[in-house]
Order: sequence, then C-alpha cells, then structure tokens
Amino acid sequence: MASASRLTRRNVLKSAALGTAAAVAAPYVRGAYAAGSLSLGFWDHWVPGANNTLTKLCKDWGEKNKVEVKIDYITTVGEKDKLTAAAEAQAGAGHDIMSHRDWNIQVHHRVLEPLDDVAAQLIKQYGEVSPVVQYLDTVKGTWHGIAATCGSQVKPCASRLDLYKEHCGVDLRDMFPADEAKYDKAKIDTWTWDMYLGTAEKLFKAGYPVGLPMGQTSDAIDWVGALFNSFGVVMVDEKDNIKVDSAETRQALEYLKKLMAVNPPEVYAWDDAGNNRWLISGKGSGIMNPPSAWAVAKRDNIKVAEQVWHHAMPKGPKGRFVGQLPFSYGLWSFSKNKSAGKDLLLYISQRESVQKLVAASSGYDIPAFKSMHDFDTWKTVEPPLGVVYSYPPRGDELTSITGRPARAEVGAQIYNQAINTVMVAKFTQGKEKLDDVIKWAAGELEGTLRV
Repeated sequence: MASASRLTRRNVLKSAALGTAAAVAAPYVRGAYAAGSLSLGFWDHWVPGANNTLTKLCKDWGEKNKVEVKIDYITTVGEKDKLTAAAEAQAGAGHDIMSHRDWNIQVHHRVLEPLDDVAAQLIKQYGEVSPVVQYLDTVKGTWHGIAATCGSQVKPCASRLDLYKEHCGVDLRDMFPADEAKYDKAKIDTWTWDMYLGTAEKLFKAGYPVGLPMGQTSDAIDWVGALFNSFGVVMVDEKDNIKVDSAETRQALEYLKKLMAVNPPEVYAWDDAGNNRWLISGKGSGIMNPPSAWAVAKRDNIKVAEQVWHHAMPKGPKGRFVGQLPFSYGLWSFSKNKSAGKDLLLYISQRESVQKLVAASSGYDIPAFKSMHDFDTWKTVEPPLGVVYSYPPRGDELTSITGRPARAEVGAQIYNQAINTVMVAKFTQGKEKLDDVIKWAAGELEGTLRV
C-alpha cells in the first residue's frame, strides 16, 4: 500500500540524520512473494489532484509487487526539495528515490546509483530523450537520473490571440494550429526574432507590451538562453574554451537592446511570478512561460485565459530553441532496495503511466521523449480549445538550457550566476559599452572554469 504526506522543513535534517525514512528491505525479487518497502520524496505539484495520480500509480505498482510504498511530497518553496536532497546526501540516509530539478543530479551524482539499465530500456522503447535531459542526467556517459514527467516544463510563447490579431495582423492560431499535421512550414518559418520584434513594437505602441523578465531567476535565464542559442551564442564550449567574445554575442545583444526597449521597465526587477501576473492582469500581450499563467487566469481572469495561445519560440539565424527546465528521479546509492526502485522508475515512466500524469496536470508536465508528445490532453484542454497543443516542442523547435554545451560543472555555474541576463541588463538597462559587457562576462566565465 502507499501513504503520502507533505514534508515540512522542520523534519528534513532530523529525518535524514536518523535515517527514519530509509528503506529497510530484503533484496527485491519480482513476483508474488516480493516484499520490502520504498520511500519516495517527490515534488509537490501545484496542480490540484496531480499528486493523487502519481500516488495511485505507485500504490498500484506496490500492491502488485508486495512492496510498501511511502511518499513525501516536498515543495520547492524555500528550496525545501534541494535542502532535503542535500541533507540526505550528506547523511547517507533518507528516501530511496527523490525528485531532483535542474542541476541536482549533477550536484549529487557521486551518491546516486547508476541507472544505465533503466535509461537503456526506456530509450529502446521510446527513442532518444531530450538533449537537455541527457546533458543534465548523465556524467561521463553514465546515467545517474531518469527523466521525471511531473514538474518538467518548457517555456515557449504564451500570447494573446486577440491582441496579436488586432494590433499586428497576425493570426497565431492559424500559424500554430492545434494539429501538427496542419502545420505550414512556410508560415512557421516567418515566425522569427525579427518578426517578434516588429510585433512587440506594435503591441508596445498599442499599450499592451510583451513582458519578458530580465532578472536573475529561471524564467529570465531560460528565455534569454533560448534566444542566445538561436543566435549561435556559445559562452564556454565542451573543451573549456571561452567563446563569449564573438560576432554572434554582439548580434544577440544588439537585438536585445531593441527588444527590451519595448518591454515595461519593471521587467528587470521581476521574479518568476512577475511575467505571470503581467499576462493575467490583461495588461500584457505575451510572455514566455509554461501554462501556469494561463491556468491561474482561468480562475482569476477568464477573459484573458480565453485568448491565450501557447506556441513555438521565434527562430533565429541558428535555429529555433525553447528553454527547458526538467525534473529527474535519482536513486540514492545508500538505498537498500535498489532493484525495486529501478522497477518502479520503469513503471512510472511507461507511456500509459506518463499519459495519466500529463492528463492530471492539464498538459503542464512535459515528457522527455518526443514520441510521447501525441497525447490527447494537449488537444482537448480549454479554453480556448487547443490552447496548449503547441506547448510541447514540435516541428523544428529544439530544447535548450543555459550553460550547455559546457561541461555540467561549468554550465551549472553559468546558469546559477545568471551570466546571460546580467550581460543583457548591463547593456540594455545599465547602458554599459558592449565591449565592456563582453569583457566582464569573459572574466566571470573564467571563474566558472576553476572547478
């Protein structure tokens, strides 16, 4: 059977130090007489009811395999999920399996069980995973994490259909219909960063600016990282060469100087909720975000929600990229029921399980396998019907994360220090000279290599 609770900050260190949550079980044996227990620390989903679906999947698996499953749902508020993982890694005791977001598999890989066998099985079944997931979940070719559906997200455009049509003459629903078979490549190819700037200028003049955050939190880092990739910007390459001083960097920054001029000035101070509030308020014509803003608008401002359409990011000289922020599962090396843990990870990663999880999140959660982007959920969610169909990467849109292709230890620092958005803010808001901004960034990147 399975039980579930929310983990409080008070007992994080206590639980880890005492090892009270650690699974104590005989080696896992598949079959009617299997026994033991598994303790799971999963991300506490913001969508009502989504946790219940994951709990039921784990409970069904546990009953079938005679394994007792205990689940703690751990919030990201106050970084409690990362604090819990850090405490357990240090204590060598805690849950058997935990959810890890962004760079945490890399942070803890030395105390995470290799999962090459699980990854190989899933890749054999469903094809290649997102390159961002592979980058974050592997260390020197070894898989230490398995892509989690719950929480994994991308951050494409979320735009107002009515405002783009009225003030720009652009029909986004026609350009990105809720059926990939009806995609017209010629139309989609016109959705470039140049076109985006032109529409942003018109929307600004009409009094409905786009709202693109330029602070040091993930929403800002992710959309700027996607834009940088589409312009071919590389900060540090795979061989530790600093590449930020380039024509591509200069081109991207000059473009951003124009784009940020038609954003509300407060975007430099926004956190990750700022762009959501901007769209929900009705003042904004578009943001770059998962469907969370739209979901809140359904509750708080239905007239806005009825006009939102999620669709691909603009294309740059080097392609079309969307920021991805994945969650992954890690199996601690100190787990006493590793075989059962691996079997559970396989079970909740099967297409049938993932389909239920995506439905429970109303399409917010993104599977790492593109072969799973055909679920009906993305066609049927409303209003308007098809609002999240183009939320998963489709067509020529590729996933990206700031810091890649540098080795992960370096990439994590590039991301966590928000070097890309600080560069933009220095140039666009601070009015610093372009050469000085690039020189500053090169110095910061030099520091990231001392690991």
